[in-house]
Amino acid sequence: MATDRNDDFDDLKKEIREDIRPWGKFRSFPYKQASSIKIITVNPSGVLSLQYHHHRSEFWIVLDEGLEVTVGERVWHPEKNEEIFISRKTPHRIRCIGQERTRVMEIWYSDSDESDIVRLEDKYGRT
Repeated sequence: MATDRNDDFDDLKKEIREDIRPWGKFRSFPYKQASSIKIITVNPSGVLSLQYHHHRSEFWIVLDEGLEVTVGERVWHPEKNEEIFISRKTPHRIRCIGQERTRVMEIWYSDSDESDIVRLEDKYGRT
């Protein structure tokens, strides 16, 4: 699990529950603390802006292969189902490097909205 290791992540991790069943398992995440839960779909050659947030931390679960992820100084190609924690004020982005659309489930933690984006770089000219 990738993270910059801070108290926010440790607190979140304590709230994640795993339950084993005869058919497999499920993981339950602390949704009551979340401001937003969404699935991000990135088209081939698509890239989100390099950005950070003043007020929110994010927890990502990689749903598909074919991504390049940047968190802080680290850049890598995560495995399907890899979990990534991004602390507030940490630059991050995702890029689709495969031939198929790729998806990430994103959960925000804090009181925040879409206006809490500080773009450092953006392929599409947004500021």
